[in-house]
Amino acid sequence: MAYKYYFFFNRGEYMKEIGEKLKAARESIGISIDEASEDLKISSKQIADIEEGNVESFQDVFNLKYFIRDYAKYLGLDKEQIVDDFNEYLFDYTSKLSLDDIKKEAKSKKDDTKIKSPYTIERKREKIYQNFIYIAIFVLLITIVVLLYTILNDNNEENVLGGWNYEFTEQNNFN
Repeated sequence: MAYKYYFFFNRGEYMKEIGEKLKAARESIGISIDEASEDLKISSKQIADIEEGNVESFQDVFNLKYFIRDYAKYLGLDKEQIVDDFNEYLFDYTSKLSLDDIKKEAKSKKDDTKIKSPYTIERKREKIYQNFIYIAIFVLLITIVVLLYTILNDNNEENVLGGWNYEFTEQNNFN
């Protein structure tokens, strides 16, 4: 995100040209900022900031790019050309960033602590229960397999012995 800081550090001087094109198109059509704001679902302040080249009011370059694209399309301008102009300006300024600035920004991102919210908190307790359930199922399956093996072997031995005992008792009854 080092590009973001450099991008905003330049105070949007290069954005004034794009903003002036958009403003001229809006005024030639006779649309007010409030009308455009209502139609595009963008605040009036954001539209005014785009037209003035004030990029400091935008949190992210990508949001600004999409606002510019939608605004150009709304005004009937060639949205691809406007976005290409924006990308060209963005590339020109971000390519001047030093490698040290990029590394410093990347390192500062790694040092940031995670934001804890109900949606991002790791649920360690749930993981412990989940592991316990897996172990319990595994032990239960092993117990069932051993029990079935024991029962089947006992039945085979009883049949063999039972048949022998039966014959033996029959022979004793005939005597």
